Amino acid sequence: MNINLNKSGLSLLNALSNHSELIMQTYFSGSVNEAEHSPNIIQNLIDLKVLWRPESDVELRLRPSLRTLLEESLQDESNRQIDANIGNLLTTLTTQAEHYKEALAQQKYHESQAYLSDLTEHVYTLTETLSTNVRLLWSRISNEFGYVSSVDAKIRENELAQTQVTDMLNQLSMFHFDILSQLAGSHRELRHLLVITLQSAFATSTQELSLVQSKLLELLGRFREFKGRTRLLKGFMLHMEQKPDFTPVNYSSLSQVPNLFNHAACIIKGAAPDVYNVEHEFELTSLVDNLRSINRLWQGKKNRVVATALILEQETSIELNEDLLKDEVERYFCQVIDSGKNTRALDYFNQHNLDFDQEVWIYQVLGAFQGLPDSERDFFDIDLAGIEDEIYTGNFIIQDIELGLR
Repeated sequence: MNINLNKSGLSLLNALSNHSELIMQTYFSGSVNEAEHSPNIIQNLIDLKVLWRPESDVELRLRPSLRTLLEESLQDESNRQIDANIGNLLTTLTTQAEHYKEALAQQKYHESQAYLSDLTEHVYTLTETLSTNVRLLWSRISNEFGYVSSVDAKIRENELAQTQVTDMLNQLSMFHFDILSQLAGSHRELRHLLVITLQSAFATSTQELSLVQSKLLELLGRFREFKGRTRLLKGFMLHMEQKPDFTPVNYSSLSQVPNLFNHAACIIKGAAPDVYNVEHEFELTSLVDNLRSINRLWQGKKNRVVATALILEQETSIELNEDLLKDEVERYFCQVIDSGKNTRALDYFNQHNLDFDQEVWIYQVLGAFQGLPDSERDFFDIDLAGIEDEIYTGNFIIQDIELGLR
């Protein structure tokens, strides 16, 4: 620990505590009234870099760094400004990371820890700067720039905030995490600081800034609407001052009603889908999928077929052809039961000279066995004869089926 720096820091903090009233008066008034304070006190604060004189003929003022500290601590939104100078911080981070890696390579561990400490401080300063800037913008939006009174001033503050958001987005575009990842390399501490921490802050800030930008545009439209209404009201008041005896005419008794009052009441417009609304995309897609194309060929009156008279006739019996393949499979099962011997399906097929396709016959026998109830299937024992596929492993080609009783 540097003893001189420690003493200087204690002296600065003691001076801030002893002269807190003077500092706060200077903060709110903007300058110091030197006639109300001792020259020794004034000179001591100048030596401690608390007060400074920008020019020789200008009154003493607070240092910008101390004013920024007070604005941050007091959350004084009327005076705080957004710090969008991210480029210099990124350059500093890159330099400190290179110093840290070089010190580690040269086995200067004490220096490397000092560089890592500085790098950590700069990273957290950068993340805090981003979060503070976003928080400042949201606080301005929440009170709708309430620290200024007129609508014109609110519009100017809104436009300034939009410019600051654009500057911040441009500064955020300077983050190149592929380069930072290469810079961190295999160093765990550097990857945690330069990649994980910064990437989390970058994602949060980018998302918040997009919401801030849309809210600022909405507020700007509202402010301009207020301004238009205020202008209309001021015009009416000026008209009343110039013509104090003015009285509105009873327009309902006139035969020629001015167009301003000759408007019908609003009606509900016909419902129509908004094809540009992303939230309705799923519903519109499902409706389109359920559409069916129905084409009807309407014939002209001349080409229409004249309907014939309806004649009642005696109903004819309809005979359904039996499923020969199914019946033959049942006979095969019955033969196995009657004989009590194992019988191959192809042997039965050849003995009875069946006309079916052999593959269809085997498939039908297997399907009939699988379709039996569990209580009946337990009486049979089936054996599949076949070969393994020569090309595709795991595929068994059934060539014959042997069915028997258990």
